[in-house]
Amino acid sequence: AVKGACAGGGYELALACNHIMLTDDSQSSVALPEVPLLAVLPGTGGLTRVTDKRKVRRDLADIFCATEEGVKGKRAKDWKLVDDVFKNSVFDEKVVERANEFVAASSKSEVNAGVKLNPLQRQIDENGSVAYSCVEVTIDREGRTATVTLNGPDQPAPKTMDDFQAQGDQAYLLRLAREFEDAILHLRLNEMDIGLWVIRTQGDPELLLQHEELLAENADHWLANEVRHYWKRTLKRVDVTSRSLMAQVEHGSCFAGVLAELLWAVDRSYMMEDEFEGDNRPIATITLSNDNFGTYPMGNGLSRLETRFLDEAERIEALKTHIGEPMQADDASEHGLVTMILDDIDWEDEIRIFLEERASFSPDAMTGMEANLRFAGPETMETRIFGRLTAWQNWIFNRPNAVGDDGALQRYGTGLRGNYNMERV
Repeated sequence: AVKGACAGGGYELALACNHIMLTDDSQSSVALPEVPLLAVLPGTGGLTRVTDKRKVRRDLADIFCATEEGVKGKRAKDWKLVDDVFKNSVFDEKVVERANEFVAASSKSEVNAGVKLNPLQRQIDENGSVAYSCVEVTIDREGRTATVTLNGPDQPAPKTMDDFQAQGDQAYLLRLAREFEDAILHLRLNEMDIGLWVIRTQGDPELLLQHEELLAENADHWLANEVRHYWKRTLKRVDVTSRSLMAQVEHGSCFAGVLAELLWAVDRSYMMEDEFEGDNRPIATITLSNDNFGTYPMGNGLSRLETRFLDEAERIEALKTHIGEPMQADDASEHGLVTMILDDIDWEDEIRIFLEERASFSPDAMTGMEANLRFAGPETMETRIFGRLTAWQNWIFNRPNAVGDDGALQRYGTGLRGNYNMERV
């Protein structure tokens, strides 16, 4: 519901909503003025949502994105920039009316009492390492590497969703998702020089699958639905993280079901083959579940397995015959589920070589390469925003036309236009 000027990030927030209402007066408008005012893009998705989500005609979108003052009233609706336009006198009444219509049409279950999400308990050491109840993060500053370990459950799954709900925010799969997401965001925002994340798991894969199965069997329960969507979004955060990502499938790991998704979200995965001297942990395995075949889609609308094996439908069908079967290194490699399997002799050297090589590459080149390679298959609004526009915007934001001494960002508010280098190539 828009009253007043809704520009830049404000309109991007509106674009993220399902329905936009604008009051029709002389002041209220919608605008994306970044290009004329700042020499940058509405980089959190605005351009793409205007054309792909709002279905605004491309020439009208061009006018809109090049106009400082934006668009008002009936024209905003005619151009599909908003859904409804009402006079000030009835605007508030119409907003309530529309809201009630959307509530009545919602397919979500009625919920008498939700689950309180209490603040996460975490401990941050002086060296930057972070400890949660299920997740551990260790930092190697010299190697510019973070190792993120997700620990499997230590208790059997609840018998029913009532039992799950009674555990509140301490229910294992909800707690793990929250802690993992928090670790992702912490590393993204507070450890910007750490360019490589190594993802590990430790735990009992069978026990993990029991927890996942409870949610899968009760997918129509409101809380199971919320937790499964929470995992979908958290895994998407991994997909679009601008760090090099690697998974290590070690002995004693629990890459099963939802956690197996991480093997196909990372850029490379390495798996231990056969027994290692002095290592008495259970042999490394990977176990597929039904949820690996569509429950957690990527931004391209495909599952991670479908993206990994693009246009290989027969291979996906073959993998379904192995659901619930713990696959050791040879089988996992044969089915293409990991990048490389390594024995006791080669493990340390191969891992070290990869880590050193990755740390030596240009972070700019890595961001561009990874953002492109991770999103094979169909281009969607989501992949265009997160796989293309965001990385492109980060580059534009660092160009002299934006941030130079005479650039638009430096001169914004002075009344002077930016002094641009006009080369287009």
